[in-house]
Amino acid sequence: MARARCGAVPAAIGWFIGWFIGWFIGWFIGWFIGWFIGWFIGWFIGWLSFAPARWWTVRAVSDLEPSRPGAVPPGAPQYVVPNYAGANVRGLVPAFLGPSHLARPDWLPEPARQARHVVLLVLDGLGWDQLRDRPHLAPTLSAMTGGPITTVAPTTTATALTSITTGLTPGEHGLIGYRIDVGGDVLNVLRWHTDGRGDARRLHEPERLQPFPPFMGDAVPVVSKAELERSAFSAAHLRGCVPVGWRSPSSLAVTVGEQLRAGAPFVYAYYDGVDKIAHERGFGDYYDAELRAADRLVADVIAAVPAGVAVVVTADHGQVHVGDRVIVPDAAMMRLVHHASGEGRFRWLHARPGASAELASAARAAHGDVSWVVTREQTLDEGWFGPVVPPPVQARLGDVALVAHQDVSFDDPADSGPFQLVCRHGSLTPAEVYVPLIAALG
Repeated sequence: MARARCGAVPAAIGWFIGWFIGWFIGWFIGWFIGWFIGWFIGWFIGWLSFAPARWWTVRAVSDLEPSRPGAVPPGAPQYVVPNYAGANVRGLVPAFLGPSHLARPDWLPEPARQARHVVLLVLDGLGWDQLRDRPHLAPTLSAMTGGPITTVAPTTTATALTSITTGLTPGEHGLIGYRIDVGGDVLNVLRWHTDGRGDARRLHEPERLQPFPPFMGDAVPVVSKAELERSAFSAAHLRGCVPVGWRSPSSLAVTVGEQLRAGAPFVYAYYDGVDKIAHERGFGDYYDAELRAADRLVADVIAAVPAGVAVVVTADHGQVHVGDRVIVPDAAMMRLVHHASGEGRFRWLHARPGASAELASAARAAHGDVSWVVTREQTLDEGWFGPVVPPPVQARLGDVALVAHQDVSFDDPADSGPFQLVCRHGSLTPAEVYVPLIAALG
């Protein structure tokens, strides 16, 4: 009998330990599930508060409403509001990397609609008008299938490349210009410098200022200039990619071919030569020579890719030849301005407190003959930056914009570089908004 009672003690201890372990495991699993669900709901609500249209604007371009044309003064040309609802650069990556069961949009060139492998090559600064006017200089590009589509507003590299890689409108990704107001600092997005402070990577972290991943979260090979790989702007619009940079343009086509043969279904490539020459030399012999070189580059890419691969060529913006037609803004008007942002052909004026309406009137009187003078509210109402512009992004805009419709630029001493730009962009003229979307099979 004593032995039986002694055996009962270990049994009771074993029962208690088993009960405790089972209770603890059950409690922990329940706590963890509850915590995870609560965390996920909180994260999701915060995510929606910044970009409430994220899930449909990335996946289905056609679900957006077309932008409405804006009202212009009598005698002024009509500006082109980007068609974010359809044939627009921001729809390219979602079309190629979106769910495979969704049909690709019919505005894609025929060679790109069914191809399983795609190269998306961005020729910085090559507008549709400039290509259409020079077919004899670009026989390869001119023979490709396709036509014009719209880029984004403003027609500038920082904004357009981010829309291309993320599949988002400028209002959603938030890099809404070349120089943008971020909490009182004017940030040059390409250089990631602020006026008077220099490098702003620590002050304005790229991943926070533009929080959305490029290429729909895929690790896409990016064939671009090697020296750009570690820049803050690359961190903002290309993070998470597989950088395979080139140091000479002749290497671009070779690298693209290598990535495809290694198994990549989608390759993104970027070439900046056309834009660089247009800025430094303007239209003329140097531009023509560069366009010939870019055309040969595209021919090399088509020759380098395996059979059946679609090579798709587009651009971030077009150009106009400004030369020395740089306007110093009216002095009386500038007395109502606290500071400026944007760029020469899309110059944002940030009004002194209480002076917004007076500034708009003064700007129309001083510069309405050469520019569309628009308020922040007008650009938002007309969907210049897309249908969704959250308040934190709206705060990066000025109060009144001078958007040039003549071949001029508006000066800002704080917006300068090593040389005066000859060709420029940023505005909403057809020459700047329409870019090629053309394709050919390898």
